[in-house]
Amino acid sequence: MVLFYLNSMAVRLQQQCDNGIYFISFTCFSWISLFEIANTYQSIYKWFDHLNENNSSIIGYVIMPNHLHLLAHLPTSLKTVNRTVGNAKRLLAYDIIKNLELQKQEDLLQQLYDAVKPNERKKGQRYKVFQESFDAKLCPSIEIVWQKLNYIHYNPVRGRWNLAQDFTLYPHSSAGHYYGTKINAYKNIVSVNDVKEV
Repeated sequence: MVLFYLNSMAVRLQQQCDNGIYFISFTCFSWISLFEIANTYQSIYKWFDHLNENNSSIIGYVIMPNHLHLLAHLPTSLKTVNRTVGNAKRLLAYDIIKNLELQKQEDLLQQLYDAVKPNERKKGQRYKVFQESFDAKLCPSIEIVWQKLNYIHYNPVRGRWNLAQDFTLYPHSSAGHYYGTKINAYKNIVSVNDVKEV
């Protein structure tokens, strides 16, 4: 089991998709709750749909106000995890900035603008929306997949978060799918037990 820390903008280490279930996490810049402030949950679900259309499967997820955890079955046809996550971060960054502009969040936009380094600005980057690195871990067994599912499902009620009275009732999580409440906002989930290869 190998943990990769990858840079989505200037990718140096390419991790090939090995036709398995990956535990992927990425975080908004400076842990700012950009998913919540810019209300980009539907944009994330559109990315999930895009993955499904490209022979991937969403196994589980939780979208927190400032970060995302995803368990997805990625086929070898996607080439690299880097490209998959990098494309998602670019699309989501565009939607986040667009929504912040519509909301006239001038101070926050200025903060994200000021965070861009000179060399990034030369490459055309205008705003820093996400942390540069992300985590991608290939899960070697169903037991590890279940362990990760339990971890992400409890996220909304753990620590400083109090996003729901019961973790199964948090709408931006696959917990409702697995625990029968059917509260989850995204419905195209493939259960762990239905995945043929790990």
